[in-house]
Amino acid sequence: MAEHYIGLMSGTSLDGVDGVLLALEGATVQVLASAAVPLPESLRDAFLTLNHSGPDELHRAQQAAHALVGLYAQVVHSLLDQSGLPPEAVQAIGAHGQTVRHLPPGVAHCTPYTLQLNQPARLAELTGITVVADFRSRDVAAGGQGAPLVPAFHREVFAAPGVSVAVANVGGIANVTALTADGRVFGLDTGPGNALMDEWCQRHTGQRYDDAGRWARSGTSDPALLQRLLAEPYFSQHGIKSTGRDLFHLGWLEQHLQQTPPLQPQDVQATLLQLTARTLADGIRNIDWGDTPPRRLLVCGGGALNAALLNALAGALPALQVDTTAALGWPVMQVEAAAFAWLAQRCLHGLPGNEPQVTGARGPRILGAIYPA
Repeated sequence: MAEHYIGLMSGTSLDGVDGVLLALEGATVQVLASAAVPLPESLRDAFLTLNHSGPDELHRAQQAAHALVGLYAQVVHSLLDQSGLPPEAVQAIGAHGQTVRHLPPGVAHCTPYTLQLNQPARLAELTGITVVADFRSRDVAAGGQGAPLVPAFHREVFAAPGVSVAVANVGGIANVTALTADGRVFGLDTGPGNALMDEWCQRHTGQRYDDAGRWARSGTSDPALLQRLLAEPYFSQHGIKSTGRDLFHLGWLEQHLQQTPPLQPQDVQATLLQLTARTLADGIRNIDWGDTPPRRLLVCGGGALNAALLNALAGALPALQVDTTAALGWPVMQVEAAAFAWLAQRCLHGLPGNEPQVTGARGPRILGAIYPA
């Protein structure tokens, strides 16, 4: 019989909470309901501030987590109302939490860690449903990056025998999954996705994001600035790697702008869009696809709603057909939330959820901590 799981995702784009209710039976994955709530401006600002050290941050972190879990519970109740399922019919909620620090092996002179703010015990109390949280820590403890974790789910729903498929998940940070024709899975964070574009857009237009990339289209990408940004050492690293707002934030951009002749804000936005497209395309090209290169790129996440970005990707990857995951029946804002519902099921069944060849962990690991209803 099918099991029911809820997945909740609030990503580095800081735009809101996305949730899905899945029916999982064998290899069949069916979305029964979906819901989303926006992140209040005050909470978004709180999370942005918590990306860096500051006064009284332990207190502020717990207050932000408390507010976030209130939104999580709101989404869960919406999913239950839509589906007509009672809480006891749901095996578990996979609640990722909000990443505020990501310092995996090899990126800082400190003990590696990744931190997602969450209050899973409170979520279990508010919903009456078992919660699985803290998915990334075990992979980091096993020597891995703790990210990206979605390639395992991408294989579950997008892999096709004898066909190579590329999947790009463009949230605040962009990552790419390679599903090779011979059954291998690779993945990595390629660099900034929407994070820099969104912050720059809000600073200069007051809007949280550049709707369909229209503002970027009104500008012209600056080759000199683009080359300065591409000189970031992260982009030249090959193989296993992950990143976050710890590196790619407005302060990083401003350092490069100080070395560049003054530009119109829309020209900077156009350049940031090209940076996301270029680094994603480079990440795909640098993967060992074997004898069967991909013919198609599937894009999900908020970046899939940016028509200008999709056009830039098509221009950077002329050999690939660029589609969104909606072409395969997966709305672009549901894929990552669904991945954490699927990972919650893996945890409860005692099955590994990471792909060691993606994260660099010493081996397969069961991911997540369980908070019973």
